[in-house]
Amino acid sequence: MIRIRDISMPAEHDPNQLLFEAAKILKISPSKIFKYTIIKRSIDARKKPDVRVIYTVDVAVNGSEKRVLKQCGNRRATMADVVYYRPPKTDKQPQHRPVVVGLGPAGMFAALILAQAGLRPIVLERGDDALTRQQKVETFFGRGELDTQSNVQFGEGGAGTFSDGKLNTGVNNIRIRWILEQFVSAGARENILYDAKPHIGTDVLIHVVQNIRNKIIALGGEVRFRAQVTDILREGNTVTGVILQNGEKIDCSHLILAIGHSARDTFTMLHDMGISMEPKPFSMGVRIEHLQSDIDRAQYGDAADVLPPADYKLVKHLPGGTAYTFCMCPGGYVVAAASEEGGIVTNGMSNADRDGENANSALLITANPEIFPYDGPLGGMLWQREIEQRAFSLSGSYCAPAQRVEDFLERRPSNGHSKVKPTYRPGVHWCDLHEVLPTYFTDAIAQALPLLNEQLPGFSDPNAVLTAPETRSSSPVRIIRGENKQSSLCGMFPAGEGAGYAGGIMSAAVDGILAAEALMEAL
Repeated sequence: MIRIRDISMPAEHDPNQLLFEAAKILKISPSKIFKYTIIKRSIDARKKPDVRVIYTVDVAVNGSEKRVLKQCGNRRATMADVVYYRPPKTDKQPQHRPVVVGLGPAGMFAALILAQAGLRPIVLERGDDALTRQQKVETFFGRGELDTQSNVQFGEGGAGTFSDGKLNTGVNNIRIRWILEQFVSAGARENILYDAKPHIGTDVLIHVVQNIRNKIIALGGEVRFRAQVTDILREGNTVTGVILQNGEKIDCSHLILAIGHSARDTFTMLHDMGISMEPKPFSMGVRIEHLQSDIDRAQYGDAADVLPPADYKLVKHLPGGTAYTFCMCPGGYVVAAASEEGGIVTNGMSNADRDGENANSALLITANPEIFPYDGPLGGMLWQREIEQRAFSLSGSYCAPAQRVEDFLERRPSNGHSKVKPTYRPGVHWCDLHEVLPTYFTDAIAQALPLLNEQLPGFSDPNAVLTAPETRSSSPVRIIRGENKQSSLCGMFPAGEGAGYAGGIMSAAVDGILAAEALMEAL
């Protein structure tokens, strides 16, 4: 295949025109191209109003590809150097089936790799299957009735299922393409294979994770729901099994721990066991909502009418830390993401079509362990909980504290919304967010808003809505592991966001695969 980069098309164009653009670059007739595949698609809005869509395509031609490359003399065209990931195989079988704790991205892909290798893993998920979980989440959104075991954080698919399935990542790893292909084969749209910022959408991802689970089962794996691990058994310094909440014992010598960033009771259990852990830097802040149409116009100008809903990614380094946007959801919703009674947590999600009226994003401030008010490996976790409980106490319910940007900057309580109607359910409690978040965060957010507005005009719109607190952007704990991916307990492989080694669906999935590979190597 010949790879052609930087094919620039106008915002409104027919994708079929790519064939003719590729032929023009290669200086051949379009009839000589018998196949082309889009490898990457991105939007370049740096030179408004001339917004462009940029493609990379792989082309197969009749005749000698090397001769075509030599004749065209275009540096944008090279031979495609493609290396494919091949899931490993093993002829070794442990005495007991390997156990995977958690069915988020890390646990799901660890289990898939183990199942494809014939190791018949047992997957233990504390929450419900995706459809039951969806019903529990809707009940919470509608009536404020929280199931602490099955919610936005816990259940099949992990926290990413209810954050719209964003798949962009800064990780460069050979396994990424393979992961995307598994999502597509399980029902995700094919454009995730080439969009620069791919996303599946919560409404689609709920079905995708079920299909991957069924594949694990078809390959000999076993998946159990409502199966929380409450203790890990050991002899000396080696794993020998786990105990479930119902008292059942499962023997194992190899355990992949993919618990997610909100499994605080499991973090506490591990700490009490003496497992080597450390506090990890993380971020907290708010969700900020704008009208999606305002973001589209700011990003794309007149081209907004013909392009998909716009996103953004902003960052500003401040004297005391860094302010940045995270998990931006075009056409999305701010969601209630609590997993403990008496605490409020916000997150964001959007469906596949991203057709909601508002855009939302986390606006976060970095925090290092040096400023945590609590000591020890669980210091950050305790700080998160304190802030979440403070928000609940102020609101008196699971209605999240909210404030308009202009009121936040003037340090006065808000009494309602203007043009931006908050999307958080079961509702918001208008107040002054300075009563919710520590001064470290409110001062940094106030400093960052006008500076980020310089990067994206309208970001500090007086009518934009801030909803708090956003506390679960990443794990505040890292479970220390060695080069063999094992923790201080031999045979236990911490993986994914909960272990402190990932930050999103794709990086967690990659880390889960690495844990599975390390487990097979240990065999």
